[in-house]
Amino acid sequence: MSTTASTSSPSGAAPLFVLAGPTAVGKGTVAAYIRQNYPKVWLSVSVTTRAPRPGEVDGVHYHFVGQAEFDRMAEQDELLEYAIVHGRASYGTPRRPVQDAIEAGRLPLLEIDLQGARQVRERMPDAFFVFLTPPSWDELVHRLIGRGTESAQEQAVRLETARAELAAQKEFDATIVNEDVGVAAAELVDLMERHASAARATH
Repeated sequence: MSTTASTSSPSGAAPLFVLAGPTAVGKGTVAAYIRQNYPKVWLSVSVTTRAPRPGEVDGVHYHFVGQAEFDRMAEQDELLEYAIVHGRASYGTPRRPVQDAIEAGRLPLLEIDLQGARQVRERMPDAFFVFLTPPSWDELVHRLIGRGTESAQEQAVRLETARAELAAQKEFDATIVNEDVGVAAAELVDLMERHASAARATH
């Protein structure tokens, strides 16, 4: 984890919004819906060392890099947050595009895992953190197994991780239940717009 000092949003800039939640809750699906339907929202594109899943496009869904390049970015403090997820692949958020979006007054959104959200809170404590939760534990299990992108062993690891991640809900500023992707996305964007307007009004 980087130890660089925390960063605050410049006066008048839109605050940073962070969407996190347990594995398989649908964070990526909600983010993709927002990307397609809410152009006013600026979505950060993470870097990762894992292989692309079917349909994923480099530079759109993720920046796919090798471990050596990822390590270089981390060492040179080019990542706002980074972590090894599920003990396998590395994920991180490029710092400069996020800072540019904040300074431009966009509605910047990070869709990241719980480890990353905790790092961002340390470095940007004025960010607004939203927890995406499933309608039920059974539904979360159904989604993870149903998408068929992981082996049985990987599914077991992710379910164990999800149980611990669900307990972190109390750390967040707001919670949205992902029962319907479109509804969850609309609730998130509305929350972002209202909070950003309130934050600008205080400056």
